[in-house]
Amino acid sequence: MPSTDIPDPVRLLHEHGLQVTAQRLAVLRAVTRRPHATADVIEELVRGEIGAVSRQAVYDALGTLSDKGLIRRIQPARSPARYEDRVEDNHHHLVCRACGVMVDVDCAVGDSPCLQAADDHGFVIDQAEVIYWGVCPDCQGARSAR
Repeated sequence: MPSTDIPDPVRLLHEHGLQVTAQRLAVLRAVTRRPHATADVIEELVRGEIGAVSRQAVYDALGTLSDKGLIRRIQPARSPARYEDRVEDNHHHLVCRACGVMVDVDCAVGDSPCLQAADDHGFVIDQAEVIYWGVCPDCQGARSAR
């Protein structure tokens, strides 16, 4: 579920040891406004907010914010990376095979099934990334209308 507001993004950047720049603030706001957007979409949003910005500056900001845990990078198979600001939980994603829309799916409830691997090979597992694939309701409707 996308957040509606970033609680004091300047403080958030400082708390994570990051210098506050217009690019980082704009990227953070863009990811909050458009969860699951690609870097290209984020670049357009940033450019619309602050004007001229290089593609490299946007990619650098995305990388830095991801590395520091302020945003999450998701890379479904055969798809460009996407970004979201929902980082405080272990949720999953559902992607439409037809149109590519991506939505959040909460982790299954119960005995932490999303963290129980059949064989953990000695690892201490603290996160699971699951991507479900299917066809969204809009695309189902379009198929049945044919």
